[in-house]
Amino acid sequence: MKTTSKATESAPVSNAQSAQANSSLHTRVIGDIIRDARSLSIAEVEKVLVYQREKGLRFGEAAVALGLAGEDDVLHALAQQFSYPLANAERRLSSPELVVLNQPFSVQAEAVRAARSQVNMRLHDAAAPRLALAVISPETGDGKSYFTANLAVALAQLGGRTLLVDADLRGPRQHEIFRVPNTAGLSNVLSGRAEAQVIQSVEGIPALFVLPGGSIPPNPLELLERPAFGLLMRELSAKFDHVIVDTTAASYGADACVTAARCGAALVLARKSACKYAALQDLVASMQGSPVKLLGAIVNEF
Repeated sequence: MKTTSKATESAPVSNAQSAQANSSLHTRVIGDIIRDARSLSIAEVEKVLVYQREKGLRFGEAAVALGLAGEDDVLHALAQQFSYPLANAERRLSSPELVVLNQPFSVQAEAVRAARSQVNMRLHDAAAPRLALAVISPETGDGKSYFTANLAVALAQLGGRTLLVDADLRGPRQHEIFRVPNTAGLSNVLSGRAEAQVIQSVEGIPALFVLPGGSIPPNPLELLERPAFGLLMRELSAKFDHVIVDTTAASYGADACVTAARCGAALVLARKSACKYAALQDLVASMQGSPVKLLGAIVNEF
């Protein structure tokens, strides 16, 4: 994969130009960022420039080819120049499912961004109150938590304050994906045992926040059906630009449909070559007559 294929690079500027550019990180060219990150000498920079001209490459590609920089250096330079959150090596190892953050130019990340565009076009209405979006699926293993996590990251990368709520009270996973504590979460709030700092920020993604599932309760459906959950969703939707909600698979019961009704909007996810059409049809039919705004369905191939 060419990490530089999605953005334009240029060679380092002169010292005088560089001093002026340092006043704003976003005006710095990628060559400057790579040079400073790798502490390249004048001779090494010149070597890269010569190779760049000879081979018709971008500066980052030439530096990688000469062994003076790595693909990660180019990715991080792009991230800095375009204010694009990118995972460091430690995060990539600890949160491998976050492909939008770990592999921003991958096919999977591009598919999530395409879904993000559709969500933004279909969900938001300037004349109406904001709605939370529940991601629902017929069965376990459809990739719902994976997709929901990456959609939340993609939305946060646009700059809007984004909250990911783990409403799968039977088997919450978002705290594992984002490596945040799960000592208290949604179940604690709905049962009246809320603690401070239930909503947690995500390191490296300034606009993203997570409300984990919390302790697994013996009565998850009853907690979701209480008026408190609907009130909470309306309050959170008013405070955040985007509220994305992970849910329990519909095969476990009515949790997903109840959550979607409390959120106001839903997106159906089904795994390619695995999800049964009858189960998908039943899930969609179960929301007929409800106030849920159904945005559509996505077939997960990953």
